[in-house]
Amino acid sequence: MLSHERAEENGTMATAKTKPISINDQLITVTQRAAKLRETLAGKHEEETVEGIRELENSLSRISELLIPFEQRYSHLQALAGIGQVVNSTLEIDEVLQIVMDTIVRLTEAERGFLMLRNETGEMETRIARNWEQESINKSEFAISRTIIQRVIDEGQAVLTTNAREDPRFGGQESIIAFNLRSILCVPLMVKTELIGVIYTDNRIRTGIFSESDRDLLIAFANQAAVAIENARLFSSLKRTLEEVTELKSLMDDVFASIVSGVITADVQDQITLCNRAAASILGHASAEIVGRRLEDIIPTFVDNIQPHLESVRTSEQPIVGLELSQVLPARGNVDWRLNLSPLKDAEQKTQGVAIVLDDLTEQKKLLAQRRLFERMVSPAVIQQLDPNSLQLGGKRVDISVLFADVRGFTSFSESMEPEKLVSILNRYLAAMAEAVLSQEGTIDKFMGDAIMAWFNAPVPQPDHTLRAVKAALAIRESVENLYKELPREAHLAFGAGIHYGDAVLGLIGTERRLEYTAISDSVNTAKRLQENSAKNQIIVSREAYERVKDQIEVKPIAPISAKGKTAPLEVFEVFGLK
Repeated sequence: MLSHERAEENGTMATAKTKPISINDQLITVTQRAAKLRETLAGKHEEETVEGIRELENSLSRISELLIPFEQRYSHLQALAGIGQVVNSTLEIDEVLQIVMDTIVRLTEAERGFLMLRNETGEMETRIARNWEQESINKSEFAISRTIIQRVIDEGQAVLTTNAREDPRFGGQESIIAFNLRSILCVPLMVKTELIGVIYTDNRIRTGIFSESDRDLLIAFANQAAVAIENARLFSSLKRTLEEVTELKSLMDDVFASIVSGVITADVQDQITLCNRAAASILGHASAEIVGRRLEDIIPTFVDNIQPHLESVRTSEQPIVGLELSQVLPARGNVDWRLNLSPLKDAEQKTQGVAIVLDDLTEQKKLLAQRRLFERMVSPAVIQQLDPNSLQLGGKRVDISVLFADVRGFTSFSESMEPEKLVSILNRYLAAMAEAVLSQEGTIDKFMGDAIMAWFNAPVPQPDHTLRAVKAALAIRESVENLYKELPREAHLAFGAGIHYGDAVLGLIGTERRLEYTAISDSVNTAKRLQENSAKNQIIVSREAYERVKDQIEVKPIAPISAKGKTAPLEVFEVFGLK
């Protein structure tokens, strides 16, 4: 049972610095004074007065004894109010548990106190254990009665025993005997109708230290503590969730910032709600200048063009992918954009705006245009063989079939023609020749004025490369005849073609600042000489080329050609067609 001094101390620990004098203490003081007065009068033999004072003294003593439980209850109520205020002063779970346990041990004068809570698996787990010196107890000293704890868990009712060793309910339990347990008070921690844990206190030295009043006080306190603990657990869970969300948000911010595409989100009023670093760079504004403003203020040059698409995404809730727009910006000139528009939905799948993924294709399109121009100047097959990171001068020796073709009569024709029209007509003939070569997957080396040089079997091997060269020459003849149907008679020009087979060195010729992928060999010179000596609209092939395709083409031998730079005449054949 709590002493007068302890009740008085606990009732005022959280609210007053100076102890108030209790009613009971005042009665005791009066009784003591009456006793002194009686002793004084006794010496003077005034018996009636002494007897009256003695009766007053006895009456005051009886009143004092009657007031003890009421004052003790009042002290308990004061203690509960103060404890509730202290326990609910923090939401940190570990701090709450320590306050709860230290307060219980102090109120009940227990030797030890244990607080257990259900863990994630539903098992009771000791979360804190404290002694009367407000020190934590080592796990090796967790000598408690599991039987009593289990009864409280099963029945949801407090258990009080003033001497467990002699209590018929528990005296035979091994833990009671082995650990020499005496006074035990164990109460449930309840939140509404759910048992979340238990509070276990004991004293292994003294018996009878816990009373029913202590039990009632501990039950009342446990009800407050349970709510405080549950609030602290909820707070701790919320705190962990918030930390996880914050960590996830930081991760998403990092990912979002590292995306190379610009990302903008806007609400249904076209007000920008989010903008990543790439979008800010593309749009030429800082993120702080973009968020909160309307799309038309940030991208006024093409917002009108995408407005119908934004409306479509909002109403249909379907994304639009690969939308390309070109605009002229004052600071950059012509700019090419690619946009992907997607509906921005909340957790309930309701569209709250639009997400815009923006890519600046200006440089990419410029490079693509340059590549296409390069492919028109150099065979695509050659481009695929070149590694920009390891370009080296020189080449390798390969067998090729070389084709030279030129436009006949162009020099005299150009004398009476304006330069612009002349170039236009020349390009028509050269384009016809180029298409004929490319249709046979040949490689165009270069255009030389009104002539074209091409070869086959490199850089991609072609077992029938000589036949391909012949087919290309026949296609040139057919293309020229088709041009006659489109051009005026004065623009009807002839052609001549020569084909030779032999080896050559193919590779990069020139300097690091100006390179040309070409073929160098006497075989190339021979093909050039054949073309120069061909007659109007004539296709001639060398003996070396003829031997490779003689079973597949129709030819007739013609007079050998005495070519410039050749010591012996060249044996040649005129090609008429395929067999």
